[in-house]
Amino acid sequence: MSTHEHPDEFPRGRCTDVVGDTLIGYDGVLETRLDYDRARLQITYDPRRLEDAQARQIAQEAAHHAWERVQHCPLAGTASCNDCAARLTHDLTRFFGQPPKVVLQDGTLVARLPRRAPLQATAEAAITRPPRKAARPRWNKLTWETLLTVTTLAALLGALAAARLAAPPWVSTALFVLAYAAGGYFGFVDGVELLLTEREIDVDLLMVVAALGAALVGQPADGAVLLFLFSLSNTLQSYALGRTRRAIASLMDLRPPTATVQTENGWETLPVERLRLGDVVMVRPGERFPIDGEVVAGKTEVDQSPITGESVPVFKEPGDKVFAATVNTTGTVEVRVTHLAQESTLAKIVQLVEEAQEAKAKTQRALETFERRYAKFVLGGAALLAVVPPLAFHTPFSPAFYRAMTWLVVASPCALVISTPATILSAIANGARKGVLFKGGAHLERTAALEVVAFDKTGTLTVGEPQVQGVYPAEGIDENDLLRLVAALEARSEHPIARALTHAARARGLEIPPSADFRAVIGQGVQGTVDGAPLWVGNARMFHERAISLPAPLREQASALEAGGQTVVIAYRPAEKRWLGLVAVADTLRPEAAEVVRKLHALGVRHVVMLTGDNEPVAAAIAAKVGVDEFHAELLPKDKVRVLKHLQKQYGAVAMVGDGVNDAPALALADVGIAMGGAGTDVALETADVVLMADNLHHLPYAIGLARKARRVVWQNLTFAMGVIVFLVASAFGAGLTLPWGVVGHEGSTVLVVLNGLRLLGYRG
Repeated sequence: MSTHEHPDEFPRGRCTDVVGDTLIGYDGVLETRLDYDRARLQITYDPRRLEDAQARQIAQEAAHHAWERVQHCPLAGTASCNDCAARLTHDLTRFFGQPPKVVLQDGTLVARLPRRAPLQATAEAAITRPPRKAARPRWNKLTWETLLTVTTLAALLGALAAARLAAPPWVSTALFVLAYAAGGYFGFVDGVELLLTEREIDVDLLMVVAALGAALVGQPADGAVLLFLFSLSNTLQSYALGRTRRAIASLMDLRPPTATVQTENGWETLPVERLRLGDVVMVRPGERFPIDGEVVAGKTEVDQSPITGESVPVFKEPGDKVFAATVNTTGTVEVRVTHLAQESTLAKIVQLVEEAQEAKAKTQRALETFERRYAKFVLGGAALLAVVPPLAFHTPFSPAFYRAMTWLVVASPCALVISTPATILSAIANGARKGVLFKGGAHLERTAALEVVAFDKTGTLTVGEPQVQGVYPAEGIDENDLLRLVAALEARSEHPIARALTHAARARGLEIPPSADFRAVIGQGVQGTVDGAPLWVGNARMFHERAISLPAPLREQASALEAGGQTVVIAYRPAEKRWLGLVAVADTLRPEAAEVVRKLHALGVRHVVMLTGDNEPVAAAIAAKVGVDEFHAELLPKDKVRVLKHLQKQYGAVAMVGDGVNDAPALALADVGIAMGGAGTDVALETADVVLMADNLHHLPYAIGLARKARRVVWQNLTFAMGVIVFLVASAFGAGLTLPWGVVGHEGSTVLVVLNGLRLLGYRG
């Protein structure tokens, strides 16, 4: 989405600035400006860093990405969205030659654009940009709703007082007209717009028709009461749902607007949008990190709760990642920028949650379809109630029409329709603040229905970084010498086990000799020349493939270690036919793994499974410690897909929990793909249905518990809303319920279901 307004009149942080922020940060780009009169994106750049052709290419590509990023405006309510939509449609039609579809969804302006380049990007070496004028104050829709609600109440009370004080009739009439105009304005505008654009009838139009009908039969006070309570209810709903959106939008306020940056002139304070990749930023104790980056100097502890939901500060040293909006607590550090401001993890979280709020749950979509059909039924029923009794039974028209208007109110499904989105939005907002991202209401709904949770072992139930557990040299071989020789070959490998062996040798202060003729043997180990003699280092399969039998004592020792869940690396000098010994390596089990499995069972998850490509003894040892219901070992990616299909058929909905990078087929097949440790991991943020930002298993039962709580609240709301409708309809026909009391029951139930949904903002697990 873009905007119709001239940049000079557009306050900082709106759509034009979001487009500009996409460009600021490119090396050499100094300033950006959208020229809507000429439909161009202009940039100011440094000709010493960028050639003309490069600048044009950057502007063209960035304009495309920026346009996509801001189609869903996150700042709903900062201006009149209806006015913005109308003028935006006019401007975009001029740009594209055909009108885009501009609609309001849950208070957010959405522009669906034709499939062609959004702007003709141009680059200029210098732009003289006039100073930005002070923004004129603007009222958002909630402010107008509040003002009109107060006006409706004042006019209603004035009209009643005028009638009691025997004032001239025109006074009461004028005040009633004011009450109707103020109370019914938004309902009439929204209802007529929907009727004209989509040929659909909604609850807003039903309420306005009912109020006008009451006035026609000589009950203007009843109609005014209806419009006041309807307006009050809508205002309270807007405020309540606004709280949910503000809970997410406020995350962006956590990011500092400026950063202390190392420049040629020393340390300078610059806007965060001016940071470039590779810049070095200083962050002092007590300050928030302004950008995603990597620590290059200093050590500290960081409060990462705004991003990952972790309650305990995390130690950081050179080489560790830090995230924008997290808090530096103890030491001064220098950080190299690795992501631009608009590409930070925080920005992605906000974007994902905004998209999630638009991705509706199946229940919500079904209710919206039901609402439109049901609204036609209610309107048709009102017509029959108004016409049939006078014609068929010769009853007076006025009471029949009044009862029809009462039917319009009490049978309307307001509470029913709002019950689900209020709950879903609150749950998504709560999860985001705790480091759990649901990428849509549909995924939240499916998470609540999980019967099976399948874990990938490495990096999920385990830490994912193997460590040396023991060194077992053969007779006549020194322990350190064995580790030194093994590390000499493994230092040239990228395998996790190789890193563990090399790290262990360096931790002991051993001098690792050079190796030659290095070759990795896939699935077996490595081989090469160390200290002038050939050396093989690998698993038992390496020697089996070469028809070399392990000595019985060595084989028995290796089997015992593997039975304990450890991976065994064997060293052998083939020229001398001499066994050097064993090194045992194991991935460390997460300390919270067993507790999390118990919590999952307590939540009602029927079956917990572990999937791994490791060998059977290692998998069995880990499974026994964790307490899973079953495990499957020595699996290839296609085997994991096969196992998941079997679990789905046997138990029902299955979640696959992994790191979001590996096992993509299994994550895609599962009913819910859950990625752990998604902070800073682009692949996890893009591919998973649910992202646990922290590398902490405790967030998994929290996510499932939140989803199940949301499902219970949805059904509470649906049951309550249906019960109120049935009760009010029965009372209207069986007990002579009057229109004002029908309005109280109808609007009261709507507000109650919204408030019940908002309780999820405070869910703590």
